[in-house]
Amino acid sequence: MAEVTLIGVPLDCGKSRSGCIMGPDAYRVAGLAPTLEGLGHSVRDIGNLTPGADVQHDWRPHLVAPGRVAAWTETLIDAGRGIDGLPIFMGGDHALALGSVAAMAARAADRGRAFFVLWLDAHTDFHTPATTESGNLHGTPVAYVTGQDGFDGFTPLPAPVFLGNISMMGLRSVDPSERTRLESSQADLHDMRSIDETGFAAPLRSFLSRVADAGDVDLHVSLDVDFLDPSIAPAVGTTVPGGATFREAHLVMEMLSESGLVTSLDLVELNPALDERGRTARLMVDLTASLMGKRIFDRPTRSFQ
Repeated sequence: MAEVTLIGVPLDCGKSRSGCIMGPDAYRVAGLAPTLEGLGHSVRDIGNLTPGADVQHDWRPHLVAPGRVAAWTETLIDAGRGIDGLPIFMGGDHALALGSVAAMAARAADRGRAFFVLWLDAHTDFHTPATTESGNLHGTPVAYVTGQDGFDGFTPLPAPVFLGNISMMGLRSVDPSERTRLESSQADLHDMRSIDETGFAAPLRSFLSRVADAGDVDLHVSLDVDFLDPSIAPAVGTTVPGGATFREAHLVMEMLSESGLVTSLDLVELNPALDERGRTARLMVDLTASLMGKRIFDRPTRSFQ
């Protein structure tokens, strides 16, 4: 059984549309802690983090709250790097991954372990402050943690992540500039067209085999609500049709659980203001439970009516 630390990250500045600030408490109300305790895990909730003062820098004028995002990034790196056990970062928009992934990469380096990331998202989030047209920094974490240029003003990375150690699954909304740069990289990319042809099991099994072969290793999973099809997970401001189904998402989580490789988790982009009586929050808690050992055969029937 795992020692789980729940970390509330009410970060709501990585984009223009607000609402994700309520995400951490929505996970608490949906029963994340008692669900994990019911599976035999030890759970400690350290409450919600608070960032320091906004970072002062000569930011590009079109960026949305860059000083606040940079402050959150520094706070998350400092808080996450020293956490033992399995931390779950409860967001909050996906800009939190600038700090959470950087923190987990640094923790792995401190322990002399290899580090991999599974990115479950409709988007690649590979923009930089120089390439993003919207100015929304929740679209930049993969670029930041892999050491791409353009992040002046942000905390220098303690341990950049090798792009070849990142697998992205569920992609279906990727800007041309991101696609061009990623296609020439070593990142493991699986859009929903390829998933339609192969399913999730084959590419995930291949990735997990590569992770296991790396020896002493940490695997971080970053789960965005928009990885899921909006018909089952409406509470996100970046809905993209054609996402993972209920069973596909649980299969991914169950395979991750069976691998025994996952050492940290992001739950991001939940906007409770867009939810239907907590439906999406409960699904994200259920998926976390599958990751932490619960199987679909154990799952009680639940009405969403």
